[in-house]
Amino acid sequence: MSAIVEKWRKMPQTVKASAAYTVCSILQKCISFITMPFFMRMLSTEQFGEVTLYGTWSGIITIFLTLNLAYGSFATAMVKFENDRDGYISSVQGISIYLSLVFLVIYLPLRDSFNVVFELPTPIILLMIAEIITLNSWMLWSGKKRFEYKWKSIVALTLVNSLLSPLLAFIIVFNTEQRGLGRIYGFAIPGIVIGLVLFAINAVRGKKTLNKEYWEYALRFNIPLIAYYLSQIIFNMSDRIMISHIIDTDAAGVYGAAYTLAMILTFVLNAINNSYEPWFFSQLKAGKHDENRSVSLAIALLMSLLLCGIIWFAPEVIFIYAGDQYDGAVYVVLPVAMSLLLLFYSQLFINVEFYYERKKELVWASIGSAVINIVLNWFLIPRYGIVAAGYTTFVSYIVFVFCNYLAMKKILKQENVKDDMFDYKKLILLLVAFCIISATGALLYSFLWIRIVVAVAVLTAMIIKRNYFIDMYRKIKGK
Repeated sequence: MSAIVEKWRKMPQTVKASAAYTVCSILQKCISFITMPFFMRMLSTEQFGEVTLYGTWSGIITIFLTLNLAYGSFATAMVKFENDRDGYISSVQGISIYLSLVFLVIYLPLRDSFNVVFELPTPIILLMIAEIITLNSWMLWSGKKRFEYKWKSIVALTLVNSLLSPLLAFIIVFNTEQRGLGRIYGFAIPGIVIGLVLFAINAVRGKKTLNKEYWEYALRFNIPLIAYYLSQIIFNMSDRIMISHIIDTDAAGVYGAAYTLAMILTFVLNAINNSYEPWFFSQLKAGKHDENRSVSLAIALLMSLLLCGIIWFAPEVIFIYAGDQYDGAVYVVLPVAMSLLLLFYSQLFINVEFYYERKKELVWASIGSAVINIVLNWFLIPRYGIVAAGYTTFVSYIVFVFCNYLAMKKILKQENVKDDMFDYKKLILLLVAFCIISATGALLYSFLWIRIVVAVAVLTAMIIKRNYFIDMYRKIKGK
């Protein structure tokens, strides 16, 4: 034990910070994964639909009230304004306050009309605004800490919030009949309280609410990205709003449960890309494009196998995780989970766009895919129900992948770079095989024993061939 402690002490701050954030993220996901089934069983599908709508509208309104200033321009601002980081943070924090006040001036007199659209009561909308403002302050504060590799306070507050939120939500849900709203209050209040403290800390340390130079820099950088941020939110969440309006909140709750379960491996995708992206950029810089062919294919194969596990056992996962009332979600998992592999393919091409600092093409691809998703939902949801929303998501991701592929090809041609970094033929064959195998799993939902036998065979093969994946991991890590 002492040897481990001594090794930890000798680690560089960057490595300590990275390890701490990784462990913290895993613990967050575990807490969320463990507690979510309890809430899904305690809430009716209509009440879970309220929670789903709250999350959806919060994501959309956040973009307008914060302009995502804790992302986008933030890292470059920490370098540019290195001598006054606190001043920059308190100043851009002021932007969200002013934008929120403008929103409230418009919303409050017309709240009855707005609430028809939101399908949420006024107190919940006001709670949402408070959560957006305080969460933005939290992100600005933690962004600076991350930049300086000061991880202890971030990890401590994150874990405290991750434990308090579900605990308070359980208490409220047990003591109210409006359990959907109780779940919303329980998860929001601890974050708001912590965020208020951090808001005050940012304001006191920075001593600036309005700084012309900082405002101009932040707004000039982030406003052009609003279309991208908004299109991504619409792309991922518009189906839930449309289902609620076209069908009802109950259906939105069932779809939201299916979407959450189908996208449960998103954090795995993000973790893989966080390790893969720096390695890929270093390969591009060194001109070793061809080495990426085998690595990207191996990651795609691993993702497809994991997703097949979710799809093949969707009925059992939903029953254990949510109960009988979410039976209608089973056939939504198939197209939404398949979309996650397409999202990974998109990320492969987006990495190239980011490396050459060409974000305009990404914005147009996002907007185009979001529009297609909305149009398809508008025509197909009334006729085919929530399952149609899953397949419109899948089709939209196909468009998104193709647009980013074309954008990447164009960029490589303009940069005079050889296009040999991806094995397109094998990636396409893998996608086709993945879709066929996934659909086969859905057809076998009535035959559990067949699915178990196949799963055991695949798992055995993965264990036998484990060195293939281990070698690819070592290549990324440079070991």
